[in-house]
Amino acid sequence: MTPALQALGAWCYRRAENVIAAMLAVMFVAFIIQIVFRYLLNFPIGWTQELTVILWIWLVLWGAAFVIRETEEVRFDILYATASPKARRIMCAVTAIALVALYGVSLPGVVDYVTFMKVESSAYLKIRFDLLFSIYVVFAVAVIIRYVWLCWRAVWGRAPDAFDPTKAGSGV
Repeated sequence: MTPALQALGAWCYRRAENVIAAMLAVMFVAFIIQIVFRYLLNFPIGWTQELTVILWIWLVLWGAAFVIRETEEVRFDILYATASPKARRIMCAVTAIALVALYGVSLPGVVDYVTFMKVESSAYLKIRFDLLFSIYVVFAVAVIIRYVWLCWRAVWGRAPDAFDPTKAGSGV
């Protein structure tokens, strides 16, 4: 990979993290507003809860699509860590092929359902459901691209790194 492409990827990764930080900030403010209105003013409002739920869904799927690295994903570490590099390559390729097939088969139905949902909107904020659910289409396409790349690397490149429990952390 060229240095310019790596720099662009790093810049896009930081912007994806910025989007998550902004969503968390808006969620926090909406949560505080909800507490103030409900418990201090005795006037419950619904839009804050709806906004918080929407942002949580978007945050999780956006993060899974663009921020979480492959090494941070959940694995059966006991089997994976003890496997040889060749076995890790096979496990990675089989997993990637299965996930690409499953997401690929489901993608037309998902797109159809999301586009159909333009007829409904959220209760308080009146945001069309197709816009709210569109993040899942973005997530599914990102997963397909990621696992095609991982499969390509596993088959033609190198084995995924072995899990090192001494370096386990929260991703920071």
